[in-house]
Amino acid sequence: MDREQEQMQFLGLFGIFKESYKTIISWRKIFTQITLTLILPLTFIFLAHMEISNLLVQNIEQTEFEKEDTQLYTERYNNLSDTLSSELITFILFKVAYIVVFLILSLLSTAAVVYTIASVYTGRELTFKKVMSVVPKVWKKLIVTFLCKFIAFFIYNFFAILFMFICEFLVPYPFGTILFFILLIIYVVGSLYMIVCWQLASVVSVLESSYGFSAMAKSNNLIKGNKMVAITILFLLSLSFILINILFELLVVHGSLEVWKRVGLGALCFILLLIANLFELVIHTILYLVCKSYHHENIDKGDLSNHLESYLGEYAPLSGKDIQLEQYQV
Repeated sequence: MDREQEQMQFLGLFGIFKESYKTIISWRKIFTQITLTLILPLTFIFLAHMEISNLLVQNIEQTEFEKEDTQLYTERYNNLSDTLSSELITFILFKVAYIVVFLILSLLSTAAVVYTIASVYTGRELTFKKVMSVVPKVWKKLIVTFLCKFIAFFIYNFFAILFMFICEFLVPYPFGTILFFILLIIYVVGSLYMIVCWQLASVVSVLESSYGFSAMAKSNNLIKGNKMVAITILFLLSLSFILINILFELLVVHGSLEVWKRVGLGALCFILLLIANLFELVIHTILYLVCKSYHHENIDKGDLSNHLESYLGEYAPLSGKDIQLEQYQV
């Protein structure tokens, strides 16, 4: 990453993608190790859960169908009821286990990639062993930030649904319907903006002393001036994930192709999703540096390096005041 910080603010949409690609290629060994250790299991679990969920749902639907065609209160009916309850519990436990494991791997992958790029930026000596030793410590801050995101998103959705319900059912037609769609548009735009801020908050939690709601507020300030670029990046990345998911669902999970073709398409989707996951994490970190540069906040490489070393116990953790980044004039 040889670009001067003052020049980062001039990176547009394609510039951010290009800089992310160059960073991955320049440090492909360490990113390959991170990918194989964290992102590969994350990708495999995501795709595998789609296939397993489909099989579990098919079993539940088959049991329900047989139960409906069975006479009430017979021994077979009672057995099918027990089987159905067991299958539903298995499905719920599987979903809970998937969410927990996926969340852990996602946060660990975020910590590893962000720490790696920050170390590259500050010119620190970087090894895979050092990255993996830091990841569990950074993860603690990321989980707090995630919980704060969840609370904020829950409150946002609760009031959004409440207001749209009032407009649709309590406000006279057609004013209620018109107001409903206006609120729906505002809700979608607001959701996109919040997701962008939350993604940036994860980077802030690693590279600065702020985390939780403080990191969310910090990311909200950083994103100003680059909202359209950030939302466009979110849209393009989300579109790529959606297309890969649709391809996997239609041709692999529910496909009727020959086995070897389904295996080949499954492998293709796996590789595409693996690459997309890595690029997403790198792009978020590059976007953070762009936003910092745009607001003329000069990142002191010495302070940032000390902050990163604090995760290794080599320096005392920096306070919010210490890590506060200077202003520079263009």
